[in-house]
Amino acid sequence: MRNEHDGSPQAVIACHELLAWIIPQLDKLPRVRRYTLGERIETGLLDVLERLIEAAYGSGAVKLAALQAANLRLGVVRHLWRLGHGLEAVSGKSYGYGAGLMEDLGRQLGGWQRELRGRGQPQ
Repeated sequence: MRNEHDGSPQAVIACHELLAWIIPQLDKLPRVRRYTLGERIETGLLDVLERLIEAAYGSGAVKLAALQAANLRLGVVRHLWRLGHGLEAVSGKSYGYGAGLMEDLGRQLGGWQRELRGRGQPQ
């Protein structure tokens, strides 16, 4: 699950790419949504990135707990992103692309968790 270029797990790279794409999108939100919904989405994804980095450098139960926390936080961000689309603050095209990036990140997280469980890490 590691990228040979920088040694980071693929989930960390995917989260970084998602943040790099979504932050400029959040800057385009209407002012009334930017500092509430946009801030929560950005903060949530930054939290996901932090948990993924903890997992990358942690060991044992700490690693799995960090991944579970990241997965939970990503679930919240997905709902916030959907809400932004429902409130017409996020275009359909941007919503679809962002949701796809979040889906990919979720798959990376799930794969990493399964890999750890396969090695006998505690649940």
